Amino acid sequence: MLAGLPRITHPDLLVGMETHDDAGVYRVSPDLALIQTVDYFTPIVDDPRDFGAIAAANAFSDVYAMGGVPRTAMNLVGWSQGEQPWDVLRSVLEGAHEVVHEAGAVLVGGHSVKSPEIFFGLSVTGTIHPDRVVTNRGARPGDILFLTKPIGTGILATALKRGRLSAEGLSIATATMRRLNRASAEAMQEIGVDACTDITGFGLLGHFFEMTKASGVDAVLDPERVPLLPGALDHARAGDKPGGLGANRTYVEPRLSIEGAYDPPLLDLIFDPQTSGGLLIAVAEEKAEALASAFLVRGLKDAARIGRILGPGEGLIRLRREVL
Repeated sequence: MLAGLPRITHPDLLVGMETHDDAGVYRVSPDLALIQTVDYFTPIVDDPRDFGAIAAANAFSDVYAMGGVPRTAMNLVGWSQGEQPWDVLRSVLEGAHEVVHEAGAVLVGGHSVKSPEIFFGLSVTGTIHPDRVVTNRGARPGDILFLTKPIGTGILATALKRGRLSAEGLSIATATMRRLNRASAEAMQEIGVDACTDITGFGLLGHFFEMTKASGVDAVLDPERVPLLPGALDHARAGDKPGGLGANRTYVEPRLSIEGAYDPPLLDLIFDPQTSGGLLIAVAEEKAEALASAFLVRGLKDAARIGRILGPGEGLIRLRREVL
């Protein structure tokens, strides 16, 4: 659909739409660039306050993936007036405001529309030095790949809709989705990395492919090293799969080489669409230990090495057991 639209070029547009990156970046001056992004979705959990907080954390992730600092945010609301009490919307907004405050950003307004289906999210503006922008197209041969959050939110949300997710499972998934990627972004800016993207609706493999394709490299990923949310594998075995999982699989499989036998539910998880997932970071091998230490210092115990960049290519991803 987008192929027929005119290509946008400007000398100060540092990151546009061409490589499907996480946000747009526009240079304002030699030492200042703006990062702009927007994201919203329908409720993923039952508690309205948690929904607002998760939606806000998800929107901020695009700024963190570019290595930036969020500055301002605006609410985007679609509400079924008359079908849901106004105090429910207030709870959504309060949950979002908590996360905006936690990110150190300022809420400056928003916009609402009457909608038959509820949705909520944020438009976010961040800042960064033009020379320190991290994109999804900088991965280099030999880079080690880190994932900073466990995956499985799509499968667990499907289990919740079917009444099969335990209270403990919901609590852990909610806390993970609500957690900002701020500490991960600070760690990667401290150490210096080659590429980054956040993991959301296209799933781990979908976003990984966008990175390898944009960078012009092939890569290897070890599925058994990917951190999983508690219970996610069991729910995948039980068939709690969201519709987007199949679409992600269809998109990535032509660029995928599976080398070895894996439990099919484990493969389902690496296609699983995520909400407010972690950052996928490519870092030079000689910096990998320093980045791992920077994660631990910030309490990011889930961050894991899951693969490496192989060499120049067309974005092919090989699934195989790897020593990292």
